[in-house]
This record gives sequence, structure tokens and C-alpha cells, in this order.
Amino acid sequence: MTATSSPWWDAERHRDRRPMLVLRNRIKAALRGWFAEQGFEEVDPGALQVSPGNETHLHAFATERIGTALDRHPLYLHTSPEFAMKKLLAAGEQKIFAFAPVYRNREQGALHASEFTMLEWYRAGAPYTALWDDCAAMLSIAADTAGRTHWSLRGREADIPGADSGALERISLDEAFRCYAGFPLLDTVEAPDGYARLAQRAQSAGIRIAADDTWSDIFSRVLVERIEPHLGSPRPTLLYEYPAPEAALARPVPKRPEVAERFELYVAGVEVANGFGELGDATEQRRRLAHEMDEKSRIYGERYPLDEDFLAALPHMPPASGCALGFERLVMLAAGATSIDQVIWTPLAGESK
Repeated sequence: MTATSSPWWDAERHRDRRPMLVLRNRIKAALRGWFAEQGFEEVDPGALQVSPGNETHLHAFATERIGTALDRHPLYLHTSPEFAMKKLLAAGEQKIFAFAPVYRNREQGALHASEFTMLEWYRAGAPYTALWDDCAAMLSIAADTAGRTHWSLRGREADIPGADSGALERISLDEAFRCYAGFPLLDTVEAPDGYARLAQRAQSAGIRIAADDTWSDIFSRVLVERIEPHLGSPRPTLLYEYPAPEAALARPVPKRPEVAERFELYVAGVEVANGFGELGDATEQRRRLAHEMDEKSRIYGERYPLDEDFLAALPHMPPASGCALGFERLVMLAAGATSIDQVIWTPLAGESK
């Protein structure tokens, strides 16, 4: 806390934040009502897990469980409730959702907090495009609850068109690369010279390339610098059919193994949701997660264990689709907030601005 700032519990500051916090509650209640109407069951996945998740660039908070015999077992606060919720699908649940507190280290900023709420839901037996309709409905609910259908952040604006996903912009990753970066992507995914092709095209487009960059590094840099600034304005955008190497938990598109059933939802330049047609092949899932941890070890010098219980449950999970939505980001946009701490009831000391 600096000399010019006040803590979140300062009465005057709380008065300024309170209307947005009350709106947060109203949006949560409205979304709960929608899920109930759709026949979903709300679940409460535990935050303490043997593995926090296995994405290369996500960092967890570590702790340990001490038994009565003083035996020690490492545990983590999950970065997503995904593994636990998929186990519930394997147990027989069909339509579930959770407002799950999640924890991510090394993340702080106007759109990031160490602890935040993930709205995550799963539909057994549904195609991943069904989640597009869900996302459109949630945007509409938040806009109606807030009484604001025109959202903006950092000079980017979006009009929320209603509950019909057909009114959202849709663009595949390959289309987005052609349109905004000026070159195709998919012919670099599985080709033996794919890295060289992508690196040459990116350099020609003015993208900086480092000597130790991987294909994934170059892909991510083009996405952030050339693609994302165009997404979600003047209306929300569904960016879909991610290249398979960028979708470790998603199944391939039928007869198109180079792309996966993954999409992201952008609103006013902000990535709000990330959805998959869920991978059900435990052998392939183990291979992908191990690769992610090899990359984490190479880049950051650390790795997290695999959740063997999750991998054992995966063959029993029915075909399903699932989506994770950053609840505070949705509330921020609906409320007209400029920072995530404005819509968190009790921001972590040192992160509140």
C-alpha cells in the first residue's frame, strides 16, 4: 500500500466499490437461476489437490498435509476445478457447474488476481458448440442484470447482442491468422518444417523471434500481438479450432487431427472464457500432460505431479464438453469496472490498487 492509496476496507473506498460488489451478487444469482432452469447441479470441488493442473505457464501455490503420524504429503491449491469436475462426470453426473475459488501464482494486474472465481460447467453428451450458446446466454444475463448492453474497457467496446450465439462473431484460428497476421497457420502445425515456416512468416510480418523460441512461443506471440487486439469488438468473438498443440485437454476435431475442439470467448479485447470438447483418451492425455510438464521444467525449472486419480477416471467419463469462465472479468465488463479488485469483496492485501 502506498501513501496515496487506501486499503479496500476504508469506508469511503468501500462505498465506491459496493455497487459493483452488489451487482456481482446479482449476476451470480441470475446465473445460478439459469443453470437451475437448464437442469444443472451445482457442485463444490475441493481446492486442495494432489496436482494443481498441468499447464506449462500456470503456476500454483504449494502446501502440505501433515498426518497424525507427522507424515508429510505435498498438496496444491488448484488452478482450475477441471480435474475434480471431470471425476464427477465419471461418477455419473451429467450437467454440473461450480463457482470455484481458484489460485494462481505469478499473476497480478488489472485482469489478474492470485485468488479469483472460476465459473466452470460441463455438459455430458453435448457438442462443444453447445457451449457457445451457453456463453451467449451468460453475456446476455450479465448485461440484462447490469442494465448495460454496451461494454467497454481500455478504449475497446462491445455491444452484447442477446442470448443467441449466432449473433456473436465467429472466426477460426487459421482465419484469424490470415486476416490479422497476414499468413496461414494450420499448414505449420504438423509439417516437418512447420517451425521454420511459422518463424519465417512471423519474422516477415515484423514479429520478434528469439533463438530459443519454440513453435508454441511464436504462435503465442503472434496471437497476443496481432490477433487478440482485434477480438471482441464491436461484438463478442468466438475464436475456435485451436491448433492441437495448444489444446492439451481438448479432443481433436473429427478427421482433422491438426486442430482441436477448443474455443475462447473475447469481449472488448478481454479473454473471458475457454471451452473444450473434452479429451477422453487417458493414454493420450497422459502424454500431453507429461509434455506440458517437460516444458515447464525446461522454462521454469519446476514441474507438478500428474493426478493419477484423474487419469484413472478418464476412461469412465462420458463424451462431454466443458467451459471455464472468469467470473470477475464478466462482472468487470458488465459493471464498467477498470480493475479486477473492484469486483472482489476482499482483495488480497498488496494486490488491491
